Amino acid sequence: MSVLRDTPPLLSPEEYLAAEEDTEIRHEFLNGEVYAMAGTTVDHNRIAGNIFGALHSHLRGKTCEAFMNDMKAHVELAHGEWFYYPDVMVNCEPHGQKKLYCDTPAVIVEVLSPGTKRIDQQEKLLAYQAIPALHTYVIAAQDRREVTVFRRAAGWVKEAPPTDGALTIPELKFSLRLDAIYARVGV
Repeated sequence: MSVLRDTPPLLSPEEYLAAEEDTEIRHEFLNGEVYAMAGTTVDHNRIAGNIFGALHSHLRGKTCEAFMNDMKAHVELAHGEWFYYPDVMVNCEPHGQKKLYCDTPAVIVEVLSPGTKRIDQQEKLLAYQAIPALHTYVIAAQDRREVTVFRRAAGWVKEAPPTDGALTIPELKFSLRLDAIYARVGV
């Protein structure tokens, strides 16, 4: 005789968003499954803060708006939905900005941590590239001065500015030297 176990139902996106609004712990939603977010280091916060601060200042008074770390990016595909918490995100389409998430990010920045490196460089890269409005995905290393940029062109192009160079986002007319990204970070 076999024993069948009931498995708990997966959360719907609506249930997830309702629960996320009432909790102090952030969770990412991966097609019905929910995962708690780990804390970060001081250098992680410095890098994300340096990029956010520069983008926020640069975009003041413009249509595009920068968000940091508590705004979710929504990815919807034919076979499911995902909600991630990017470290920094820029939205240029106000109709895509919801109270708790953004459907239309133009730029997403992730700062690598040892525990998130594989996810940021593989899973999130593929998921984010499916967002029609996204034109730039930036991954900033935390343990060395290294920024990798994925740009939408006739496909996706991978670039890496030199360690004495700058992160540029031509669509936003934005440039930030790596010295500024890594200010007060010991790398």
